[in-house]
Amino acid sequence: MLFNKDPILAVIGLGYVGLPLAVEFGKQYKTIGFDINQSRVEELLAGHDSTQEVSDQELSEVCDLTFCSQLEDLKQACIYIVTVPTPIDQHKRPDLAPLIKASEMLGKVIGKDDIIIYESTVYPGATEEDCIPLIEKESGLVFNEDFFAGYSPERINPGDKKHRVTTIKKVTSGSTPEVADYVDSLYSSIITAGSHKASSIKVAEAAKVIENTQRDLNIALINELAVIFNRLNIDTEEVLLAAGTKWNFLPFRPGLVGGHCIGVDPYYLTHKAKEIGYHPEVILAGRRINDGMGQYVVSQVVKMMIKRRIHIEDSNILIMGLTFKEDCPDLRNTRVIDMVEEFREYGANVEIFDPWVNPIEAEHEYGITPIQEPDTGKYEAIVLAVGHKKFKAMGPETIRNLGREGCVVYDIKYILPPDTVDGRL
Repeated sequence: MLFNKDPILAVIGLGYVGLPLAVEFGKQYKTIGFDINQSRVEELLAGHDSTQEVSDQELSEVCDLTFCSQLEDLKQACIYIVTVPTPIDQHKRPDLAPLIKASEMLGKVIGKDDIIIYESTVYPGATEEDCIPLIEKESGLVFNEDFFAGYSPERINPGDKKHRVTTIKKVTSGSTPEVADYVDSLYSSIITAGSHKASSIKVAEAAKVIENTQRDLNIALINELAVIFNRLNIDTEEVLLAAGTKWNFLPFRPGLVGGHCIGVDPYYLTHKAKEIGYHPEVILAGRRINDGMGQYVVSQVVKMMIKRRIHIEDSNILIMGLTFKEDCPDLRNTRVIDMVEEFREYGANVEIFDPWVNPIEAEHEYGITPIQEPDTGKYEAIVLAVGHKKFKAMGPETIRNLGREGCVVYDIKYILPPDTVDGRL
């Protein structure tokens, strides 16, 4: 079968993953960027990306990229790339609602010989078992006869200006050998780092979900070590620096594990494992450790406050940072919220300071309105939760002056010198 050598592409979902991908494809092919959020589309049409993944200049220089929110506009495409979110629900179960809605929607617009490529993180089998039947039902077309599928997992690292779409090696796959070759050549035309063609869609899905599961487990190990070293009155960072002198010691650091990948993807794999009758132990143990780090930090801060005879109830706590990682506006699945809720359980007044955060988004997602600037001399405890460069530039004296005399300063991200803080992971 001969696929279109000059295709029209449609990228479904214009978030941290979809927009950079659409921009790169738009440099070589006619590309349609689609999002159900009309305000997001209007923002991009005006030449601005609030996620800061793509600069205004880069947006203005893309010659063949349009943005829309109308389903009818998608019918001219023959390649559809799905980059919608795949979060977890409140019970830590995969939430495929955005993926299901996108699949049902595409079933209404695809035509003969079209290809749908999924990039969203899923468990092995989701593309062919959950998404494809929906497309067949809506379209009346037969899979691998009338239309085809591919899977090429996203590897976007929000806020990272070095590792970009084109410089990260791309895993590709297709529902037939011919489709796999076509999908691989399509991505290879924009990815300078090259590609790796997996033998099947399931292999590509599994590769994606274990990338972040591995990182999650490594961080969980370091978090558990930090708890142990704290009880032994040993500085964790000093231990890690010493161990890091060995050539094959992995340079992980303790901290809160949130975001759209590391804190989410393992639950997709464990969900599928349980579905086939296997109860994963190591993966879920790592998740329990990482999900509990916010509460652990609060317990340490509260103990320090009690030792200084600081009354916890009605105390003022400043948490510096709300995003899930440094120098990035992404709030998805931030575990800083765990500390906010835990401090409030003690009756403390919590204020959040984060210059990267959109206050409207923070209010919508978590019911939190970050302060514009912290007051000097106000706080009984200060927690450095995110390693923003601005916080590092403030220095220990400025940060400590935000607190009252005798306030507790706790540094999760090793922002300040160890002798200038009262505690750290």
